[in-house]
Amino acid sequence: MPTLAIMTRTAIVVFVLDQLTKLFVVQYLDLKTRQTIMVLDPFLNFRMAWNQGINFGIGAGLDMRWVLVGLALLISAWIVWWMRRDRPGLWVQMSAGLVLGGAIGNVIDRIVYGAVADFLNMACCGFENPWSFNVADISIFLGAIGLIFLTGEAPKDRDVEGGTG
Repeated sequence: MPTLAIMTRTAIVVFVLDQLTKLFVVQYLDLKTRQTIMVLDPFLNFRMAWNQGINFGIGAGLDMRWVLVGLALLISAWIVWWMRRDRPGLWVQMSAGLVLGGAIGNVIDRIVYGAVADFLNMACCGFENPWSFNVADISIFLGAIGLIFLTGEAPKDRDVEGGTG
């Protein structure tokens, strides 16, 4: 498979899945008006949240829309450059694709809605989660974890015969 094809395909799948779920839940089910839809209460509910800030609404009071769009595009371009330079294997490409697809999905939200459409809300065992998230957020998180743990320099060979370590 050509270099970076896995990254590209992963990014496209994530982007399409993110946008389709937002279209279905926010528009078709009209979560934007209804605000809450009980799905598997209390474990999984749709709870509308328009995130104008970073994660967990950090910076939501500031007009950061275009700064965050630019930053996401800059980070995405850097990831593509990094992947082209290093030509990584399957899992690193998939991780990069997860980040890219999620980032572009959230960029589209910021351009179209002025904020990221978050709607997934999970709770358990008496803990009520005040935050909502979306498919893009999950992908960015998993992709970032993959990039952290699956990349880096291979251990250098040791000179076993020479007795130095």
